[in-house]
Amino acid sequence: MQNHTITFILLGLTDNPQMQRLLLIFLFFTYLLSVIGNLAIISLTLVDPHLKTPMYFFLQNFSFLEILFTSACIPRYLYNLSTGDRTITYCACATQAFFTDLFGITEFFLLATMSYDRYVAICEPLRYATITSNKTCRRLILCCWIAGLLIILPPFSLSQTLEFCDSNVIDSFLCDVSPFLKISCSDTWVIEQMVIVCAALTFITTLLCVVLSYIYIIKTIIRFPSAQQRKKALSTCSSHMIVVSLTYGSCVFIYVKPSAKDSVAINKGVIVLTTSIAPMLNPFIYTLRNKQVKQAFIYSVKRIAFSYK
Repeated sequence: MQNHTITFILLGLTDNPQMQRLLLIFLFFTYLLSVIGNLAIISLTLVDPHLKTPMYFFLQNFSFLEILFTSACIPRYLYNLSTGDRTITYCACATQAFFTDLFGITEFFLLATMSYDRYVAICEPLRYATITSNKTCRRLILCCWIAGLLIILPPFSLSQTLEFCDSNVIDSFLCDVSPFLKISCSDTWVIEQMVIVCAALTFITTLLCVVLSYIYIIKTIIRFPSAQQRKKALSTCSSHMIVVSLTYGSCVFIYVKPSAKDSVAINKGVIVLTTSIAPMLNPFIYTLRNKQVKQAFIYSVKRIAFSYK
């Protein structure tokens, strides 16, 4: 079959009508909270003068990426659940797979960049303003996007030559590489190896940057003379460490499976965590554990409330 004429069927998470209704409500509200929460973070970092630092510039871009990432995954599945229409065209499926992977990979590089920012702030405080100038920060963001694009393009380009003969059923609620390759009747060995190399390159490179940054951060914090200084330094990193643990932990969990039989169900659960729950939790993590963001939020709410009086 010609690829542009193929229509795929997404099996989703469950066939149970009651579970589908619960999923529709749950995913709709998590998506809504995710978008509203991340938009609130973006708005605060744009409006509040106290949040005009590199740390919050990176947070602003991370929140923007979270909105893009969850929007590439969840709305289509919400449409499937609400209408019962599980079909998706080849072009729509390829587009979703491309943008989901692009936004996801770019997030990893941005998290590594944010860890470098924390390293400079704590280990090189006197040079922080010089090293993390506005121009440098913008370049780092651009590099994250370019890295994500360069990593995704080779396997994605090769995947456009795949042929689908026997099956058009994708055992997932979104178009992704693994279920896409499983139903192809072409030889997928080269693409599979390329996907593994690209995934490993992204994961190991960014994780190494995060780990090295925090090793130096912890070594520096230990040498601080007072407990108050150590507490203050740790508080600026705690939110980022939680988000990093959530992101990398979920990815590791996909590959550490109890058995091959349960792997599909586990992968679906982890994908729901990464595409829906994590983007919803991240704004709350940064708001509740960050004093400056919390104060900016309270101040903005009070200012809005007084403007209506």
